[in-house]
Amino acid sequence: MNKLKLIWILASLTALSVLSLNAQSQSDMRLNELLVTNTSDFQDDFGQHSAWFELFNVSYGTVNIGGCYLSNDRNNLTKYIIPKGDVLTQIPPRQHILFWADEQPFRGTFHVNFTLADSDTLFFVASDGRTIIDMIHVPKDLEENKSFGRSTDGFGEWEYRQYTSPSTNNSGVDQESKSSIMKRTDPHGLIMTLVAMIVVFSALIILFFLFKITGNIAIRSLQKKSDESSAETGSTKTDVAEASAETYAAIGVALHLFKEENEAHDEESFMLTLQHTDRTYSPWSSKIYTLRQTPTVKKNLR
Repeated sequence: MNKLKLIWILASLTALSVLSLNAQSQSDMRLNELLVTNTSDFQDDFGQHSAWFELFNVSYGTVNIGGCYLSNDRNNLTKYIIPKGDVLTQIPPRQHILFWADEQPFRGTFHVNFTLADSDTLFFVASDGRTIIDMIHVPKDLEENKSFGRSTDGFGEWEYRQYTSPSTNNSGVDQESKSSIMKRTDPHGLIMTLVAMIVVFSALIILFFLFKITGNIAIRSLQKKSDESSAETGSTKTDVAEASAETYAAIGVALHLFKEENEAHDEESFMLTLQHTDRTYSPWSSKIYTLRQTPTVKKNLR
C-alpha cells in the first residue's frame, strides 16, 4: 500500500512539473501586431483579405501553443481554443505565427471564431483557461491596410504603423531602404561613378608601389647573395679578363679535331692548356703559317 502511495505522489509531482514548464513556455508568447480592415493587404490561404493578428515567441526555445485560448471577451476567455496536435502550433524560437480573425474557424487551425472589427480587446490566454498571458486594446480609428503593432518584436511600445509586417520583424519595416536613399541623393549615379573610379585608381597606385618595393628588395637580396658567393670563392669581377678571339679560335679547332672520327688520339686527360705568348702581330695572319707555299720562279740562264 505504501508503494502505491509513493508511486501516486511521484506521478502527481511529475504532472505538476510538466504543467508548470508548459505554462512557463506559453508565457513567452506575445501579441505583436494586428490589422483590423484588410482590403488589399496580406491574403490568407484561401486568397481572402481578412483581418489578422500576430503572436511572437520572445524566447530562444520552441513553444507549443496548442491548448491555449484566444478571445475578444473578458467574460469568456475560452472563446477559441487553439487545436492540440497540430505541428504548426509549435512556434520556433524568435518566430511569428499569424491568425485570421474572419469568424470562420472551420477553415483551419489559424482561423478564429470572431472578428477584430467587433472587438474592443484581444486576449491570449494560457491553457488553463484563466491566466491572461497578453492582451491589447483594439484601436477603432485604425485606417484600412494599416496595422497597429509593437516597435520591437515582443517588447516594444504599441504604435500605428505605416507598413504592415505579417509573419516578419516589425523593426526596420518603416525605415527607408539604402537603395532608396542612394536613388534620392544620387539620381544620375555621378557620386557612385566617382567613388568607384577613386577606389580603382587608388588600388592601382597602391599595387604599383607595392610591386616596386618588393622588386627592389628582391634585387638587393640577389645582389647580396652574389657578393657573398664571390667573397667565398675569392674571385672578383676584375679577376676575369675578356678572352681574345685567338683563344676562342684555338678552342674551337681543338674541339673539332677531338670530335672527328678519323682523328686518332691517345689517352688524354681532357684538359686543354693555353699558354699566352706576347706577339706584336697575329700568328694567324702571318705568311710563315700559310697552308700553301708561294711558288718560286727559276730562270734558265744560258
